[in-house]
Amino acid sequence: MNLRDKYEAIIGLEVHAQLRTKTKAYSNDENVYGAKPNSKTSVITQGHPGTLPVSNEKVIEYAVKLGVAVNANIRERNEYARKNYFYADLPKGYQITQDKTPICSGGFIEIMDDNDNYKNINITRIHMEEDAGKSIHDLDPFHSLVDLNRAGVPLLEIVSEPEIKSSNEAYQYISEIRKLVRYLDICDGNMEEGSLRCDANVSVRLNGSEKFGTKVEIKNMNSIRNVKNAIDYEIDRQISLLENGKEVIHETRGFNAVNGETLSQRHKEEANDYRYFPEPDLQPVIVSKKYIDDIKSSLPPLPKELLEKFTTDYKLSKYDAKIIIEDKNTAIYYNKLCKHTKNYKAAANFMNGVIKSYLNENAKSIKEFQVSPKNIAELISLIDENKISNSIATGKIFPMLVDGGLSAEKIAIENNWIQESDSETLSKLIDEVINKYPDKVDEYKAGKKGLLGLFIGDVMKLSKGKADPKLTSQLIRNKLD
Repeated sequence: MNLRDKYEAIIGLEVHAQLRTKTKAYSNDENVYGAKPNSKTSVITQGHPGTLPVSNEKVIEYAVKLGVAVNANIRERNEYARKNYFYADLPKGYQITQDKTPICSGGFIEIMDDNDNYKNINITRIHMEEDAGKSIHDLDPFHSLVDLNRAGVPLLEIVSEPEIKSSNEAYQYISEIRKLVRYLDICDGNMEEGSLRCDANVSVRLNGSEKFGTKVEIKNMNSIRNVKNAIDYEIDRQISLLENGKEVIHETRGFNAVNGETLSQRHKEEANDYRYFPEPDLQPVIVSKKYIDDIKSSLPPLPKELLEKFTTDYKLSKYDAKIIIEDKNTAIYYNKLCKHTKNYKAAANFMNGVIKSYLNENAKSIKEFQVSPKNIAELISLIDENKISNSIATGKIFPMLVDGGLSAEKIAIENNWIQESDSETLSKLIDEVINKYPDKVDEYKAGKKGLLGLFIGDVMKLSKGKADPKLTSQLIRNKLD
């Protein structure tokens, strides 16, 4: 028996989303990624005596947006707290955060479980806080360097209930959060740049047991795949310890992406004593019902809503729809495209096929795609009307549309690519091909139906690719059968 089947994993995730505000959470320092080290910091961020922080209203707006999107309860009176601990890259010696009064509580993220059933992962809380700076250990062989540009950058910490049962569910959960914050335009979701970070709390217990196992926290994971791999390794590590009569130690571990293993960083006591106390320099923020309602009415269509629309109104498969809604701007483009064509499946095929290939090959986003939805719809219409073949559309007309200038139909006409659909003209070409291959005709009539492709291919050559393939195929069958 697989040992995994003997145990149940209990996983909770803490996701930190770095917000896309122009300035930091409590100062007017510029919030940008990649600036010269220590060029985007100030005495306020560093907590110099006599300086006072001021709440960034955009942080509150973005927190409410996320709360509304996940169906959370949004707190009216929001108080700030100080979380005290010492790190070299935390110049104040504390973070401004929220303790007893998180701005959002409850809500959920919907995923597919390991049996392909819908499952809600409930959210414990979402609270506002500021980021610490960054310690750099690999630039100087003798010293650690500190960059305070990130200190004070606004974060939303999203804490899940311990309801995730596998690394695959964790992967989906983070993917859904990343998609959501990108749709809301509150975070760019780039884990490689640290703007979306995740800590995983992992424990295992025997199936049927009600007692939780000892929890281990895994930090420093910079991709969703690394989160998945780290959880898988940690589950197996803990099971192996228990099977060999050893104890799981309550500790913080890092993840080495090179060898795929977690490694011990520090042991934990029963609880971390951060000595939270109310932030004396910031007044509580009141979030009114009207403020929440105004934000709710301004939200863009969200992934779940678009999935429902694309599968119900446009009759797409869930597979096609999920690929399209993975990116907000792709979903917007597709929605506009469907205002100009009723062939929603063909539109999805274009989005997930030739358009996606072009964007990938040229390292472009859909926002940089210069062909209008109306022009793509016209190209689809030419195929539907049997004026051009799909291969001509995707292989010849599409590249010329990308280059700009003429419409799809004008390109087809000027290049003599409009299909020949006149039965009489096609019939003459077919007769010419049949007369060319009398022996093949006999073989076809004797049952070798695969030869149909030979006849069609020759007719296409004679017509210089303009023959309507469907009509040609039917006319050849009629003559030979």
